[in-house]
Amino acid sequence: MRKTFIYLALVALFVTTSCGRAPLTDIVPDAIYINGVVITVNPDQPRAQAFAVAGDRFIAVGNNRQIRRLAGPNTEIVDLRGMTVTPGFNDTHVHILTEFPRETPYWVPWLGPEEVRTMDELIAVMRERAEGIPPGGLVSGQRYQDCWLGGHPTRWDLDKVSTVHPVTVRHSSGHVSVVNSYILERSGITKDTYDPRGQFDRDECGTPNGIVRAGGMGRLTMPRVPTPSEEVIRAAYIHRFREYARKGITSVGVANPPRFHYFETLRDSGLIVRLAIKPALAIFPDVLDRGMRFGDGDEHIRVSAVKMFHGNSFSGNTAWVSEAHVGRPYWFGIPPTRSQEDLDSIIQMIHDAGFQVAVHSNGDREIDMTITAIERAQANNPRPDARHRIEHASVMTMPLLERARDARIILIFHSYIYEHGEKLLGYVDRMELVHPFRTAIDMGVLVASHSDAPIAPPIPMTRIHSMVNRKSHLGRLMGGSQRVTVEEAIRVWTLDGAFTTFEEDIKGSITPGKLADFVILRQDPRRVPVDQIKDVEVYATYVGGNNVWQAQ
Repeated sequence: MRKTFIYLALVALFVTTSCGRAPLTDIVPDAIYINGVVITVNPDQPRAQAFAVAGDRFIAVGNNRQIRRLAGPNTEIVDLRGMTVTPGFNDTHVHILTEFPRETPYWVPWLGPEEVRTMDELIAVMRERAEGIPPGGLVSGQRYQDCWLGGHPTRWDLDKVSTVHPVTVRHSSGHVSVVNSYILERSGITKDTYDPRGQFDRDECGTPNGIVRAGGMGRLTMPRVPTPSEEVIRAAYIHRFREYARKGITSVGVANPPRFHYFETLRDSGLIVRLAIKPALAIFPDVLDRGMRFGDGDEHIRVSAVKMFHGNSFSGNTAWVSEAHVGRPYWFGIPPTRSQEDLDSIIQMIHDAGFQVAVHSNGDREIDMTITAIERAQANNPRPDARHRIEHASVMTMPLLERARDARIILIFHSYIYEHGEKLLGYVDRMELVHPFRTAIDMGVLVASHSDAPIAPPIPMTRIHSMVNRKSHLGRLMGGSQRVTVEEAIRVWTLDGAFTTFEEDIKGSITPGKLADFVILRQDPRRVPVDQIKDVEVYATYVGGNNVWQAQ
């Protein structure tokens, strides 16, 4: 690991070499990278062949001749052999799930389409998990996708896994779960259970079928599960961070932070991705009591926006919308539990404390309330560059987009149509303003994107593929008017991501003076057939000039 640190003052010491001028300094680069196709995401110099790195910063960008002459006797020369380089990808909103080995009691099977594509396969995997667990012990699985399985599992599917264990599986949206009869019976949930919020789906006879929607899991009696040691948890996080680097991710926004000391310990032992930690609303008073302020930290880990929920899930059909969900003519989703007055008060408190808000809202009615609260907070206490955020912002309208633009609210859109499009087929006529990247960019709305992992896999090339194609995995077009170019999508996943955390001056583009976070791709995503963008492979990932992942 290089230990040389060159700070932003370098910006004043260097000029780009795009006009053929030599750098105005005698500093010799640690490494130069030549013979590449460099997508800089720097509007002043969008293309290059080569660049130089000293310490943890880019120091020059230009053509091969210009960069080669900077090399000293100890400079490493890396021949990119025509491969493509982009800035490191920034997944602005993830839920970092620990991943435990199968041989441990903490293993929770992954049920996404990478592993499970039929109901029989789901049942088989869950049966494997039940083996060796004593009767009464919880058997759980995570992140199935109903559009790949042909529908949600039910209690009767999970009864095939076991009738002597509590069995539950969680939907990819995170807002829907399914439980077996064992859990429903021990929780006293029957056809006569009072359910004004529609938390328990039912069959044609009114019997709960095991599908549980937002908030309903809190009404169930669930067994305790073993707690892993901190050492085991840290190892699981390290594994997850390596997976991010393997996909070209160099920065993430952590939407479900555990105790801060986990990540602080990892930073001290060498953190390979940069983390923007979003404290949850529930712990925000403690954050203030501890004297923590927005932006506290360093370039590896810092305190970011306050994460709060005001709404539910679009892909899980629980978002609060003004036009009824498809197939359920009188179902407008689950309204938020907060009134407008309560929401106004909370956002005003966060705003007055100098923090961003990052509000989970999907349905247009939820988003309307959120924008209203932000507008009122700004009117009461103007902050010219607050950069408040709405996470997901799925179902938009033109008036909502205009208000978001005028209030300079960042909309963190999903880009999951490749995985989730099939479940939204009934909405095909409404998809033109669902995650509307094209319209928002053209209007000047501030946007970024995310995987919301594990809602969708944290694989930037698949997310970019989805933004460019707007097609499901079966090839169905969903809101084609919202397609963007490859370069626009790359910008959203790099420089625009850095903007969400006020870090656009130090990362997000390949620009002299910025952190040398970059990705080497085997193919140029602008040159491959458009339906193959998701197949573009990451060859190497660098954070601060250090190679943190390399293909074999």
